[in-house]
Amino acid sequence: MKIEDHVIVVTGGSSGLGEATVRNAVSKGAKAIILDMAEEKGERLVDELGEAIYFIKTDVTDASSVQAALDQAVNKFVSIHAVVNCAGVAIAEKTYGKKGAHELASFSKVVQVNLIGTFNVIRLAAEKMAVNEPNEDNERGVIINTASVAAYEGQIGQVAYSASKGGIVGMTLPIARDLSTYGIRIMTIAPGLFETPLFESLPEKAKKALGKMTPFPSRLGYPREYARLTQSIIENPMLNGETIRLDGAIRMQPR
Repeated sequence: MKIEDHVIVVTGGSSGLGEATVRNAVSKGAKAIILDMAEEKGERLVDELGEAIYFIKTDVTDASSVQAALDQAVNKFVSIHAVVNCAGVAIAEKTYGKKGAHELASFSKVVQVNLIGTFNVIRLAAEKMAVNEPNEDNERGVIINTASVAAYEGQIGQVAYSASKGGIVGMTLPIARDLSTYGIRIMTIAPGLFETPLFESLPEKAKKALGKMTPFPSRLGYPREYARLTQSIIENPMLNGETIRLDGAIRMQPR
């Protein structure tokens, strides 16, 4: 599927990996719709990038909020051709530690946003894509999820985050099989250590130390590198039902 002249919905598109995806898509001639709770940042992007971009304040965990947002997206640009799920949260909390047992509420919130929120968008976006006219490869749509290397090597204190991201990896293949009849592909990207808002507060020395954990290139990943992979996935019809590690060969240690 060509990225040019197509409509891409990006959850969490106001910052980080999502923002980079939006910027890349628009630079390649696509139209982008941001679904995010960060209204101020989203509107700032709209002001900067112009008519090819549209912001809708959306809670990915709320069925009616996502449904309304996707309805608006179709009303604005007629069709949805691709979805990139970048919305997510992270916490650091041990199963049991000095503060006691892991709070069930915090575990549930991470799973609710990262895993259930991702699936909520997938199921409702697939419904919109299913009515698209197929292209020459009989494609109607492409969905890209964001997991993490923590899905495979979760560190101490990452039980909730790892569970949520592992769930995304686990549901990728069955969803690909579910949607194959409609010509809708789905892929997942599992990034390693990337320069995102999560690391913004860290001093440069600390960032470099984290980057050296990556065999090559020995640095934090750039969001634009994530964005370039989303473009490659959209444009390559044989990529389906798989998770790609985008991590410079890093394998996370316990801490």
